[in-house]
Amino acid sequence: MDDLNVYTDKGIQFMVDYGPKVLGALLVLIIGLWLISWITKIVKKGFKKGKVDETLIPFLGSLVNWTLKALLLISVASMVGIATTSFIAVLGAAGLAIGLALQGTLGNFAGGVMILLFKPYKLGDLIEAQGYLGVVEEIQIFVTKLRSPQNELIIIPNGAISNGSIKNYSDTGARRVDCTIGISYDSDVKKAREVLMEVMTSHPKVLKDPEPIVMVSNLGDSSVDLAVRPHCQPEDYWDVYFHVYEEGKAALDKAGITIPFPQRDVHLFKQG
Repeated sequence: MDDLNVYTDKGIQFMVDYGPKVLGALLVLIIGLWLISWITKIVKKGFKKGKVDETLIPFLGSLVNWTLKALLLISVASMVGIATTSFIAVLGAAGLAIGLALQGTLGNFAGGVMILLFKPYKLGDLIEAQGYLGVVEEIQIFVTKLRSPQNELIIIPNGAISNGSIKNYSDTGARRVDCTIGISYDSDVKKAREVLMEVMTSHPKVLKDPEPIVMVSNLGDSSVDLAVRPHCQPEDYWDVYFHVYEEGKAALDKAGITIPFPQRDVHLFKQG
């Protein structure tokens, strides 16, 4: 019976000593979480009003949210008597261990932050990175998703993209289409140029500025090669590319201009 009274007294004393601290800490935790949620929403609205890139807003909102939660957790721990210095030391050691185990993932995270901050490309841009060509469909914090001309989904780690070269074909708003068409040496180069210019200017997706050009690029073994260079929006590249070759061939045939093919003369000699 005496032991029961002793434990009861200790329990009461514990409640008297720590009860208010625990209740206060819980109250601070509940109010703090509500305030953090409210602050995060306000911050996101502020980013939207400030015309921050849409791909950057979720990341910045999450960063603010988790930073405030970490500070709140440390404050609550100090209120109930936990030594925050040792708590921070434990968190630091755990962070170091996790960082060593997740070096590749953290590299992709850092790459994602760099991409979102410096914006070498944005949603809808046609880019070439790590040997892949495609339209940017999604920029996540760890990976970038591209849609290839063959309608394939390409997922590239951001660490690799941020440490490699990137070709952004959409940055200037126009992309040059490089085509080469050969005509015979007997054909009229000036007439062929006029025909091919008409083929390009008749296509609605070929831009007038920069102006398309046709120039002699090479004197080959069996043909005079013409460099045909229209410009178009990046998303119209293949439409214009195929149009130039298909309609160019038909227009040259109609104009009586020959497109040669390699030929070889074989001479047979009969001996004795």
